[in-house]
Formats: sequence, C-alpha cells, structure tokens
Amino acid sequence: MRKNIHPDVKTVKFICSCGKEFEVESAVVDDEVRMEICSNCHPFYTGEERILKTGAVDKFYARMEKSKKLKK
Repeated sequence: MRKNIHPDVKTVKFICSCGKEFEVESAVVDDEVRMEICSNCHPFYTGEERILKTGAVDKFYARMEKSKKLKK
C-alpha cells in the first residue's frame, strides 16, 4: 500500500445558522465550517412544512391562482 496518499484528518467545528454546534472529524482544511441548515432545523427532521415562495415557485403559485379564477 502506498504511503502518504491520504489527507490529514482533524476535528472540525461545524456551526449551523440555527445556533447548533458540533464537532466532526474531517479532511476539510478549515478549523470551522458554517452552514445554513442541519438536522436540528431541517424540515425533514423537524416535521415542519416550509414553503419558500421565491422565483419560479412564485410564478407557479401565480399561475395556479390565475387558473383557479378562470375555472370559476
């Protein structure tokens, strides 16, 4: 087996925007990684339904509303 081909693994601190912090062993270069969403605040794990109305989703909802009005 070849030597010195694996990256160095160290403990890295991950910080979510919700405030949860945890440490994981990783080959990431940084000592601290910030992320937007984790298992503590992700809708799949929390059971909450979040609908973000932005961009294409807004256009879709507008078309649906328009079609409902035309059917009436």
